[in-house]
Amino acid sequence: MTQTLHTTLLVIGGGPGGYVAAIRAGQLGIPTILVEGQALGGTCLNIGCIPSKALIHVAEQFQQTIHHSQGSQLGIEVDVPTLDIRKSVEWKDGIVDRLTTGVAALLKKHKVQVIHSWANVVDGKTVDVGDQRIQCEHLLLATGSKSVNLPMLPIGGPIISSTEALAPTRVPKRLIVVGGGYIGLELGIAYRKLGAEVSVVEAQERILPAYDAELTQPVAESLKQLGVKLYLKHSVTGFEHNHLQVRDPNGDTLSLATDQVLVAVGRKPNTLGWNLEALNLEMNGAAIRIDNRCQTSMHNVWAIGDLSGEPMLAHRAMAQGEMVAELISGQHREFNPAAIPAVCFTDPELVVVGKTPDEAKAAGLDCIVSSFPFAANGRAMTLESKTGFVRVVARRDNHLIVGWQAVGAGVSELSTAFGVSLEMGARLEDVAGTIHAHPTLGEAVQEAALRALGHALHL
Repeated sequence: MTQTLHTTLLVIGGGPGGYVAAIRAGQLGIPTILVEGQALGGTCLNIGCIPSKALIHVAEQFQQTIHHSQGSQLGIEVDVPTLDIRKSVEWKDGIVDRLTTGVAALLKKHKVQVIHSWANVVDGKTVDVGDQRIQCEHLLLATGSKSVNLPMLPIGGPIISSTEALAPTRVPKRLIVVGGGYIGLELGIAYRKLGAEVSVVEAQERILPAYDAELTQPVAESLKQLGVKLYLKHSVTGFEHNHLQVRDPNGDTLSLATDQVLVAVGRKPNTLGWNLEALNLEMNGAAIRIDNRCQTSMHNVWAIGDLSGEPMLAHRAMAQGEMVAELISGQHREFNPAAIPAVCFTDPELVVVGKTPDEAKAAGLDCIVSSFPFAANGRAMTLESKTGFVRVVARRDNHLIVGWQAVGAGVSELSTAFGVSLEMGARLEDVAGTIHAHPTLGEAVQEAALRALGHALHL
């Protein structure tokens, strides 16, 4: 080793969790080094959350223009549009570049030293990075996750992962998505709107199996309207000569012709390639076991985000990273949020915050469950979108709200209000008695609470 550096905090991984931890540590005056082998921002910013939403926006705009070219009730008349997907990708890349540049500037502003290289752990206080050795008092592991691969569908050529799907050079005529979870459906819907013939193969009996059937039904109906074919309770057996081999519920084999196959069957903690074994940490399956302070089984070694398991969400990692920095500074914190919002950017969008009706029942809670349809919401009508509803779950004895769910156009933006109401311990009366602006989609939130109390005004 040509050089040994000394620091208080060493962060391995520059994704949402890692860079937020480093920024907060810098704000608190903690000497910090962040090591990242790829671009700052991690999967989320570079090949996940941000680029996928950009591609979804392109697809939505393209589909809307096609809709207007075929005769629009809004009176808009346009010619049939064409798509230059390369320009679309350039626009998406521009957004990513601006955001990664912004992250770098924030780290510099808060005096965080960034080393663009790969880390190799020696022990809980020593990490080798290239020809440098770094000695630290606190080691924060934030290496994220990676896509799960299927042995019978090795990535390459016509078989792609979400990474390749977010940087297309052309839109395939036919695309089969393996996996009916949120990643597969978000990208599958986008590609369908971009003009591809899309099929989805899912081993479970319905799409989005992590969510309840009532909530996912509007998404299933939308897929049917879009012309997306669903092969539910089907398992993949192989791929040969542009045909995906699948087994149906009866055990018969089907051969589905396609130009590309997108494998989207989940993600797993990124534990390989940086000598994690040297720490001999307690594990929780494939993830690192942590406590409610994100401490691992080794003193002053912390783990956050996807590396520590479900839910694998960027905003969870960010909150954990901020907390760890404050703990290192001497503050008293623990990670015990009332809820962590989960959003699917499908069409329509879907959001879950807190307990669903089934989860509340499983927890032994006697709850009121009430919903309000967007079909009775004026703003939804003006947006040409009357699909879906807002649903509230509250304790029957004291009306404490324990969960919110919604499905519909733009409901991802309701997740903040849902989260705040749970974090502050709101009751049905608090939401029902709050004046909501008219006309907004948010009025459905108030109406759901009013209906739970027995007096919805617009239903």
